Amino acid sequence: VQLQASGGGLVQPGGSLRLSCAASGFTFDYYAIGWFRQAPGKEREGVLCINVADHSTYYADSVKGRFTISRDNAKNTAYLQMNSLKPEDTAVYYCATGPHCDYDQRGFGSWGQGTLVTVSS
Repeated sequence: VQLQASGGGLVQPGGSLRLSCAASGFTFDYYAIGWFRQAPGKEREGVLCINVADHSTYYADSVKGRFTISRDNAKNTAYLQMNSLKPEDTAVYYCATGPHCDYDQRGFGSWGQGTLVTVSS
């Protein structure tokens, strides 16, 4: 199982980024994909998850109305669209896979390497 997160970078407050999570080594269609983030000095937190039925679960209230998650099963890729970015969104963003959109991070068995998002003017 491999997950490759990409698309991070430096963006100004109010800007947008789209992160991608390219998956391989498993049947992508059968698994949920979650996005998580870890800011400097803070614990890793859940952001969003999408299950096999394309239902989204928000883990972080702070991103509601700004972030959305999607998946393209034909490309074995999930996306995190981030709009109206704020400095507090600065973090390393990770994607992970598991059977369900579990509220316990231990429910996600495989993790990508992370991509850094920096929101700063």
